[in-house]
Amino acid sequence: MCLGVFVSCSHEVNLYEPPVEDNGNTVSNEEIKDNAEDMLGVTLDPEQDWCTTTSGEVTVTVNASVSKVQLIVKVCEVTEDCPSYVSRNGLKILNEKEVNGESVVTLHYDAPKENLGFYVAFTTADGYLMSKVKNNTASIDDVMRARTRALPASYTIPDRTFKIASFTPSYASLRGWNKGELLYSPSDEDFAALRVSKDGDDYDQEFKELFESVVDEVFPNGKLEDNLPKVIASGYYNENSYLATTGTEPIIVTPLYKCDNPQLYGNEVYCSELYYYYFRDADLIGKDHVAYIKSLPKYKAIPFNKCFAKDGDDDIVKKYGSYLLPFYGDGVPDENTEGQVTFPEGYKIGFMVRANTTHDNGRKQGEVYCDGRFNDPINTDKHYNFSTSHLGKNDPRAAWLTVNNKLMLCWESGTDKDFNDIILQFEGGFDGPTPTPPFEYNTYIFCFEDTKKGDYDMNDVVIKAVRKNATTVEYTVLACGAYDELYIFRVNEFVEKTEVHQLFNEQPKTFINTDDDKGKTGTPFVATVTVNESFSFLEESNQPYIKDKTTGNIVSLAQQSESPFAIMIPNEFRYPKEKVKIIEAYPDFSTWAHDHNQAKDWYTRPVEDKVY
Repeated sequence: MCLGVFVSCSHEVNLYEPPVEDNGNTVSNEEIKDNAEDMLGVTLDPEQDWCTTTSGEVTVTVNASVSKVQLIVKVCEVTEDCPSYVSRNGLKILNEKEVNGESVVTLHYDAPKENLGFYVAFTTADGYLMSKVKNNTASIDDVMRARTRALPASYTIPDRTFKIASFTPSYASLRGWNKGELLYSPSDEDFAALRVSKDGDDYDQEFKELFESVVDEVFPNGKLEDNLPKVIASGYYNENSYLATTGTEPIIVTPLYKCDNPQLYGNEVYCSELYYYYFRDADLIGKDHVAYIKSLPKYKAIPFNKCFAKDGDDDIVKKYGSYLLPFYGDGVPDENTEGQVTFPEGYKIGFMVRANTTHDNGRKQGEVYCDGRFNDPINTDKHYNFSTSHLGKNDPRAAWLTVNNKLMLCWESGTDKDFNDIILQFEGGFDGPTPTPPFEYNTYIFCFEDTKKGDYDMNDVVIKAVRKNATTVEYTVLACGAYDELYIFRVNEFVEKTEVHQLFNEQPKTFINTDDDKGKTGTPFVATVTVNESFSFLEESNQPYIKDKTTGNIVSLAQQSESPFAIMIPNEFRYPKEKVKIIEAYPDFSTWAHDHNQAKDWYTRPVEDKVY
């Protein structure tokens, strides 16, 4: 995230502050500064105030349909795993509140100064809707128009039937995995008629920005990202992944995003095609469900080479054409089977992507299914490149996601688990999944040295703080890398009276969750605290500090012109291992310490074997 890093308000510095006790020895502020600069290898920027968080409030207008509101910050995330041509934005919850009959709700917040804007999310009877905050306000009225999945009036629905023009065996049939499986296709002329959108149709810019942010947060791009647990957690996978037809309107699918790095991986998406199949629940009675569905005809919906550019369009959101899905009746079709514009009520529709690139000597050719029950053996056969994803034999290849009630299907059609190779929108006559994007709460990590003249591994005490709602903050004591007897203040009374090591059921002179070899692993201690609605970490009275009973030292968050012996980082932060200086774990930290205008995102680039 390109955001501010250390949180505490700058105060007037008392140049005549008396010396402090440090491990029983009297040390001056000058000695503290000299130690810091020696440990960090740079002179400290005198203008560094360690205060890069902002606070404020947002006024939210609601109506009777709204049960909860959330304030969400948009931030820019930077990771080495993310391809250079792909943006990476994230969305984090800053605060939330249940609505109890109010027409106006106020949400207070702390947020990184270097943010990309705010959204308010409304949990309503019509779905989960998000509105951009403008002038510190947001209203449900601004997004209520997004609640319907009805077809836009601009679509031109054809008044005709469609015919099957050709069929071909699937790769699964040719390989003996699903013998006899045939894939059916209309003619090129019919494909042209199935496109119901006009050239130039597109999403508005505000939706594009929101869509990108939601996808980047829920299914971040990168080969190291394992987004499968989110798919499983949604519940809308495998047998629960099907659209249910209502018979009221045609069903339309729109490609709106791809990310496959065509120059490196051989135009994987461009060479792929979307297929669909359908059945009724009554058809499954008395049958092996998987075997029956595998035997069904698969109908070509979209050849992606008619939508996306061959060597472009990566990480670009737009309508690449909207296409109707015809209903070809039941049974096995032939070349003259006609398709109707609208599905009857009561059918389940499933989806498959056929990868057809010649790249890698055909090892990337094959069919992958949204319903993971049909992905064995394509997920596991080591003769084909799909197995390098390490997806299990029954793992899904697509996930449902809603963005302002627009229903998206996010595909993993390649060789990892990020689920954002191809993204499609579905509209029209169906009932479908309504997953709420699983955003996480914004996190603040407090890192302390137990002395102001320390070794700068920044792990003597590590605390995580999360604001769960308007009146609740959850503190988690993550680690203790100190021998001394330490106490934490400004969390709650129990924590203040309990020595830090004892919070992990250990004794002093023990490293806990900081040292893989010599230390111990302990269960983090969690304390939930009730706060007032205007609570802010920018108020010094709300900032945790530590007291070393062994030496009498008190260590609070560093202020302007002080050394960074205690810091607060406004996101998840992997703190250094025991005896590893922060500049060894995060080499850019010294650049930032020397010049507060440089390397503000230093904490996104850890040295992997130096952090816990």
